Amino acid sequence: MSSAALQRSIITDIKLAEEGHLKIDWVEAHMPVLNRIREQFEAERPFAGLKVTICLHLEAKTAYLAKVVQAGGAEVTITGSNPLSTQDDVCAALVEDGITVFAKYNPDPEEFKALQIKALETKPDLIIDDGGDLVTLLQSERPDLAATIRGGAEETTTGIIRLKALEKEGKLKFPMVAVNDAYCKYLFDNRYGTGQSAFDGIIRTTNLVIAGKTVVVVGYGWCGKGVAMRAKGLGANVIVTEVDAIKAVEAHMDGFHVMPMVEAARLGDFFITVTGNKAVIHGEHFDVMKDGAVLSNAGHFDVEVSKPALAERSASVRTVRRNIEEYQFKDGRKMYLIAEGRLVNLAAADGHPAEIMDTTFALQALGLRYVNERYNELAKSVVNVPYEIDEQVARFKLESLGIAIDALTEEQVKYLDSWNA
Repeated sequence: MSSAALQRSIITDIKLAEEGHLKIDWVEAHMPVLNRIREQFEAERPFAGLKVTICLHLEAKTAYLAKVVQAGGAEVTITGSNPLSTQDDVCAALVEDGITVFAKYNPDPEEFKALQIKALETKPDLIIDDGGDLVTLLQSERPDLAATIRGGAEETTTGIIRLKALEKEGKLKFPMVAVNDAYCKYLFDNRYGTGQSAFDGIIRTTNLVIAGKTVVVVGYGWCGKGVAMRAKGLGANVIVTEVDAIKAVEAHMDGFHVMPMVEAARLGDFFITVTGNKAVIHGEHFDVMKDGAVLSNAGHFDVEVSKPALAERSASVRTVRRNIEEYQFKDGRKMYLIAEGRLVNLAAADGHPAEIMDTTFALQALGLRYVNERYNELAKSVVNVPYEIDEQVARFKLESLGIAIDALTEEQVKYLDSWNA
């Protein structure tokens, strides 16, 4: 055990470490791309002498990413990006491995923010962020802690939205690599990861059948596509609601019913929001929902299902199962909200499958190395993951699966580079 890391850290109980190590060992065995990058980092030590602060959903897969960054020579500090997704046993295991942890399961909002600030007070050289939480704190409350930061990498759609808003106002203080916008992120993590893990959380929490029910998917971005696909595979009738005309046509062509939310609200048994926006299910929708409707969110913040509007209409609120709150309306109807409207796949389950996060966290590790190597050249802006890194991650993944692909011949390359057929 690292006594220094334990003295620095704020966690629930170091005695939980044994179970945390088992969880981390399990995901390590199923993350071959990250294992390969760890070998590279151990040999090259790209972060030697640097401090890295990570803010992500603090469970086993994130823990292994932290260990890979540590293997690259970094002094790593980690904090949680969601109070309900932090796993205390994983936190304890990381402390035993010499990583400083400021995180607990379900702290109150003030303590949660204080833990994130403690992670920033280590004065990192590089950050990995989720939802723009660290960057927002640096902008709004602790700008004094930004001076040492060379740059970082961002995990989510919500985070990219916030970072681009800061960039537009000229307030982004360092380059941030948009990991979320890489092909190997949104094509696989957002679609297959969110699709599977959202239903892991819903089914595990409710113990209800999906087949034959009507599932309303709010938003048809890459996450929404995955959720709709999995709902269909489970035998549900699927309705998609959208504000983007192009995505609505795509949902229609993919075989789903498309309609306004107020119409879908009358029909749905399960509702899953994946928009990144606030109050996409709100008062007028609750007014027409069926008794017993189940509400859940797979977006970063707990604002997509309007909890104030639910509370307004309720005569009573009680917890009826772990992670399920029952809102009994004044007219007698009951609505069930999973995991307080927070990320259902992480607050009520274990998040994306390890094999999916293997490619996403490979992008995080390589993206962090890229920004560290180029921070003097990069603008204080949102930076795309270079295609070469994206493709390299995909090639490592194919190799781990034992899959070979073709390569262009010199003649084919020449043909594609020519305007004259």
